[in-house]
Amino acid sequence: ETMRVPPSAIAGAIAASAATFVQLALGTLPAAAAELPAGYPNRPVRLIVPFPPGGSNDILGRFMAPSSPTGSASRSSSTTVLVPTASSAPTSRRATPDGYTLLVVSTSYAMNPAIHKKMPFDPVKDLTAIAMIGTGPNAIVVNPNFAAKTVKDLVAMAKAKPGQINYASSGIGGFNHFGGELFKSVTGVQMTHVPYKGGGPAMVDIMAGHVPVLFSTLIQALPHHRSGKLRVLATGGPKRSPALPDVPTVKESGIDYEVTIWWGILGPKGMPQPLVAGLNDTVAKILAEPETQKRLAAEAAEPLAVSPKEFAQIIEKDIAKWIKVARDAKMQAH
Repeated sequence: ETMRVPPSAIAGAIAASAATFVQLALGTLPAAAAELPAGYPNRPVRLIVPFPPGGSNDILGRFMAPSSPTGSASRSSSTTVLVPTASSAPTSRRATPDGYTLLVVSTSYAMNPAIHKKMPFDPVKDLTAIAMIGTGPNAIVVNPNFAAKTVKDLVAMAKAKPGQINYASSGIGGFNHFGGELFKSVTGVQMTHVPYKGGGPAMVDIMAGHVPVLFSTLIQALPHHRSGKLRVLATGGPKRSPALPDVPTVKESGIDYEVTIWWGILGPKGMPQPLVAGLNDTVAKILAEPETQKRLAAEAAEPLAVSPKEFAQIIEKDIAKWIKVARDAKMQAH
């Protein structure tokens, strides 16, 4: 699967604003000190999505690669970006830190250390935080034929049949798994977790009726809800999503539950600071485009631009947060 990333969207913005990037990233150093590759990108840039097609990472990754049907039409295409579907954080970590291998991640990246005692790499130190893309709520999704019409119905059914209602997720230790386990914890219900290898495969089985309930991201569930192939019971944000104003939040059912997801871009360890700053600024410019904001809002996501340092701090704080949630819920990889 290939996509196109335009020089105008990355290289052009970096080259045009090199002095600004360096001043922001390195204080008073002159623009001449910037270590920006001449003509970047002058060969294919690999934008790696470590999940199968159909999940929220894939959706956001496609949008940031504008040659795809979902990409921003305001950016033309010229440079190929390969998007594998295998778990690729170790591959990205070992890549040359020249800006030609980038990784799309989400909150799940900060959740994995919570259930894996031994990680093959340090998620804070071994990759470079470049930019955030946006945030959005999770969603409790059911097959259209499932009896529960509200979150209260689901809780009542689960309490009447402890352990007999299965819920799907995108995999052990992922965002959707944590969303499901937190729901079980705050409601006191027993439900059986059925992990899949990605949000896309899980969504397919929910629509087919093989599993009745899915904890998902709203951005992934939204088109299927609109088509009637599944039903969103509630969303996990602090307020109703503008994309689904008629669907209540879980909190509106009197349940103390709030789960949101973020998406971002990482690179290998050791990337030149001016290049990181340039890529961050480029993503911020893309997110500021009215077309981008309109499209992400339609997909139930909110653009969020922060500095590389702030993004790294968010990852570090989230790791500590989800370690506590996993410990309290007795979650572990198996």
